[in-house]
Amino acid sequence: MMLLISILSCTIFFFHFLNAVAEITLTGCHLEAGLQVCTTLNGQATTFQVPITSYSEITLTKTTPTTETSTTTEIPNTTEPPSSTQISESTTTPQTDAVTACHLHGDTQYCVNGAGAEVRIVASSTPTPIPTAYTGCHSHGSEMHCLDPFGSEVKAVSSEPTAPAAGKKGSHSGGKNCHFHAGVEHCTSTDGSEERDCGRVDRDYNVNLRIGLLFVILITSAIGVFTPILLSRLLRIQPTGLIFTFIKQFGTGVIISTAFVHLLTHAELMFANTCLGELKYEATATSIAMAGTFMAFLVDFSSHRLAHWRQSKIVPGPIDEKCTQHESDDSTDSPPDLAAFSHHNHSIPSGALSSSAISLIILEAGIVFHSLLIGITLVVAGDSVFITLFVVIIFHQMFEGLALGARIAATNSDKVISAKLFILPLIFSFITPIGMAIGIGVLQNFNGNNPSTIIALGTLNAFSAGILIWVGFIEMWAGDWVHGDLAQADMARTFVGMVSLIAGFILMGVLGKWA
Repeated sequence: MMLLISILSCTIFFFHFLNAVAEITLTGCHLEAGLQVCTTLNGQATTFQVPITSYSEITLTKTTPTTETSTTTEIPNTTEPPSSTQISESTTTPQTDAVTACHLHGDTQYCVNGAGAEVRIVASSTPTPIPTAYTGCHSHGSEMHCLDPFGSEVKAVSSEPTAPAAGKKGSHSGGKNCHFHAGVEHCTSTDGSEERDCGRVDRDYNVNLRIGLLFVILITSAIGVFTPILLSRLLRIQPTGLIFTFIKQFGTGVIISTAFVHLLTHAELMFANTCLGELKYEATATSIAMAGTFMAFLVDFSSHRLAHWRQSKIVPGPIDEKCTQHESDDSTDSPPDLAAFSHHNHSIPSGALSSSAISLIILEAGIVFHSLLIGITLVVAGDSVFITLFVVIIFHQMFEGLALGARIAATNSDKVISAKLFILPLIFSFITPIGMAIGIGVLQNFNGNNPSTIIALGTLNAFSAGILIWVGFIEMWAGDWVHGDLAQADMARTFVGMVSLIAGFILMGVLGKWA
């Protein structure tokens, strides 16, 4: 009996001893899809969940029919397979399978990877609450992907902003090509697809430089717009001379090129921005431009009707024979085409603006909207592209100033010029610096890919394009070449006018690559 009791006791003690073993030896540990895989002594592969911190303790649970014992094995972070004995040394190699310390910059989430660098998290949908870490990081080609706590996959990309070449595409180590449209950056991946990044990018801004160059823009704009006026009034240069013909037709080319290349093109790019999502109506930009053209026509037409109505209310006095004969002679001497367009130069009652004055006001409205946006987008462009864009805007303002100034100088009513229209060149001179001042005020908060900003810029660009299309084609191009003095001009004036018109198209079109 005593022998039986002894054998039974030894058996029980032996089983308790086996269940009390607290350490399991693992070999060949490695990562597969963010999970730790090791090999036990019997050659079986065992998978373990790895915590967020660097390779740390892995808790194993071994279950027997009688008891459950929790044992702990420490696995070092090393590229060499561990020995078959238990390893308890700590490691200092940073983890690479998780990103931690996640936080928000505005509406964009950033985390810190194992190398200590900040990465931006790109997810199709953001869980609530926002995770503080992502695990199971792995590579898909050149991209790094991680898993959120709910098992959804997100992409972790470098948060460092690129430094694109001014106004043109440039290759970057991050696999992106970046360029600027009207001061707003657009980036595409190497396969040509635009990368969706609607967050604000921090850039370097030299505020003092921007404040100083604001006055340079002011002076340049004033020189451009006042030069034709001073040439006409001080040097008595005739509007029908070769010099003025060159300036006027160059300005016509500038205005039409501005409408299509600068405004309408950039409006379409704004509405095509992926941060707006897919537009239900693809012709949004051109429809807004059409509305701008109609509004310009409506103002022009209404002003003409009002002027003729007020003129018809004047009671005609007795007609002198000499006056009648003089008017008859004038009609005989005037070319038919010029007489057909004489509604731009006829006298009207006091208090009513002439048709040419109304056309100038409409032209000014289109230029003002555009110049205000030019000032804002110039300032908010990063230092990497600012100087190049500034040089382009200098020429842009000079050309537009010449176009507006030539039309003001060609107005043959001295009273209108001195009393009413002299204010137009002053408005043009100050409007772009005002836009720059607004841009400096919002410099630290401006996000060119914010949906509200995109809609505002795109709408103003498209509407301004419509206004300038009406003024450029009807009042300026057709007004001079079909109904105006160039319809019957000599060969020299016709040649100079045609060359300067094409020069305006080309030069302003080239500037449209940057501004």
